[in-house]
Amino acid sequence: MTDPYLPDHGDDGYRVGHYDLELDYRPHTGRLAGRAVLSAVAEARSDRLVLDFGPLAVSRVLVDGRPARFTHGGGKLRVRPQRPVAGPFTAEVRYAGTARPVRTRHWGELGWDQLTDGALVASQPVGAPSWFPCNDLVRDRATYRIAVTAPSAYTVLANGVLVDGRVGGSTTTWVYEQTEPMATYLASVQVGVYERLVLADGQDLHAPARLLRAARYDFARQPRMVEVFEGLFGPYPFRRYQVVVTDDELEVPVEAQGMSVFGANHVDGRRGCERLVAHELAHQWFGNSVGLARWRDIWLNEGFACYAEWLWAERSGGPGAAVQAARAHARLSRLPRDLRLGDPGVANMFDDRVYERGALVLHALRDRVGDQDFFAAVRDWTGTFRHRTATTADFAAVVQRHTALPLEAFFRAWLEDSALPAL
Repeated sequence: MTDPYLPDHGDDGYRVGHYDLELDYRPHTGRLAGRAVLSAVAEARSDRLVLDFGPLAVSRVLVDGRPARFTHGGGKLRVRPQRPVAGPFTAEVRYAGTARPVRTRHWGELGWDQLTDGALVASQPVGAPSWFPCNDLVRDRATYRIAVTAPSAYTVLANGVLVDGRVGGSTTTWVYEQTEPMATYLASVQVGVYERLVLADGQDLHAPARLLRAARYDFARQPRMVEVFEGLFGPYPFRRYQVVVTDDELEVPVEAQGMSVFGANHVDGRRGCERLVAHELAHQWFGNSVGLARWRDIWLNEGFACYAEWLWAERSGGPGAAVQAARAHARLSRLPRDLRLGDPGVANMFDDRVYERGALVLHALRDRVGDQDFFAAVRDWTGTFRHRTATTADFAAVVQRHTALPLEAFFRAWLEDSALPAL
C-alpha cells in the first residue's frame, strides 16, 4: 500500500534499488535534460509500471532495454512494457524541458527551483518528481549515481561523494555517488557560483564569495558540533557533510542527505542562526540515516532535530535543555491543543507544534529515565536502524530495552492524546 498521508505518491508494487541519473542543466535558460535508469525489483508479475514524474517532457522509455509504450500526465508516468516485469528489471526514461518545481496543496512549490544564478532542490516531502522519475514512497530507499553537466563557471553539488569531474569545452560534468540508501525526497542537486571552504576533514562549506567571510564565522563551530553529536547520538552516519549557502534568501534551510542548504539570510557573521546549523546537522542522524517508514511519524525527524538545538545550546554556553523545554511548554500551552503528535495529519506535518512537542517528548523521556539510559537508548536507536526505516513503535521498543520503568502510558499521553501533559 502507499503511504496514507500521500496516497497519490509511490507504488508499492516494486522497489527501486538504485537510481542512475545523468542530467544536463543550463542555468541561464533553466533547461534540464535527463536520462534516468532505475534498477528495481517487482513484487509480483505485472504488465504495467507507474512512476512519479512531474512537468518535464518524456521522449523515450525503455524497460529491460526494450522500447515501451507510455502515457504521461497528472504527475504520473504510466508505462506498458513489451513483456511483463517480474523480479529484477530496469526502466530507462529520457526527458527534457524547463525545470520548475511541482505545485502542492499544503506546501507551495517543491523540488527543482531556479535561483537568481543557479538552482537548488528542496523536495520534502513530494518534490523529487520535479526533476527525475521515481517511486516517490518515503520508505523506498535506494543508492544513487548523480552526474550533472553544467557550464564550467558553476559548482555542482549533489548527495554523496564526488567521484569524477570531467571538463569538456565550456562545460564540466560532476559525478557523485551516494552509496547509503536514500529516500527520494532527500535527493538533491545544488548549482551556483560558489567558493569552497574546508571546515574539517569531511566537512565542506560552499558559499558565494561575498558571503564567505561571514559564513566562515557562522559555521566555525560546526566541527565541534559534530563531535558533540557523535558523543550523544553515535558516529556520524555518512562519509561527508556539505553545507551550501545560496546567494538568494530562503524561508527555511533545506535538508538533504549528507547536505544542508542555507539562504543568504541565514548568514549574518554573528552566529545568529546557529540553532539552525544544529538542527540541519542533526537530521543526518534523524531522518536521513534513520528514515521514516511512514510520514505520520514525522515527529521522529523534527523532534530530534529540535531537541538537538537545545542540546547544543546546553553544551556550548547557552541555556540548558530544561530551561528551553520549560519555555517551549509555556508556548505550546497557549496554542490550540488539537494536534496528536503521533498522527498529526498531512496538513500539520510541518506545524511548529510537531517540532517543539516532539522535542518535549524527548526531554520528558530523558527526565523520566535519566541521562544514562536516555542517551544509551538514542545511540541504540541510531545504531539499530542505521540506514533503515523505522516507526514510533520501533523507537518505543528500543527505549524500553534500556529501562525497567513502564513507558506505555507515557508515550500514549505525549503521542496519542492531544492534551499537553505537564512537564
